[in-house]
Amino acid sequence: MTYIDGFVIAVPKANKEKFKEHAKTGDSVFMDLGATRILECWEDDVPEGKVTDFRRAVQARDDEAVVFSWVEWPDKPTRDAAMAKLPELMKTDPRMSAETNPMPFDGQRMIFGGFAPVVTLAQ
Repeated sequence: MTYIDGFVIAVPKANKEKFKEHAKTGDSVFMDLGATRILECWEDDVPEGKVTDFRRAVQARDDEAVVFSWVEWPDKPTRDAAMAKLPELMKTDPRMSAETNPMPFDGQRMIFGGFAPVVTLAQ
């Protein structure tokens, strides 16, 4: 059954193009490791909530946009195998290197997690 990794980050609006290049480069690693689909979505209609919202979740400032992303895997074992390889790839694969593909955002404010789908509708 499909498995999803979800991410929410705050990216400086001035870094939109840098983010897109960073994501294309880094996301290719996940595709090589078996991901079936990756979406990187730049905020378009992100309302302010009364109790919490996407912006508060990542402490986004006025000059930052919220990015909502997910990686689709064919199943959890494929995802877990990929995640087990990441520490080594961060040392050896230039696509994952902070020197050659630096994050154009504050990674400490990223929220992420793995999710097992419970309802799927498709056309």
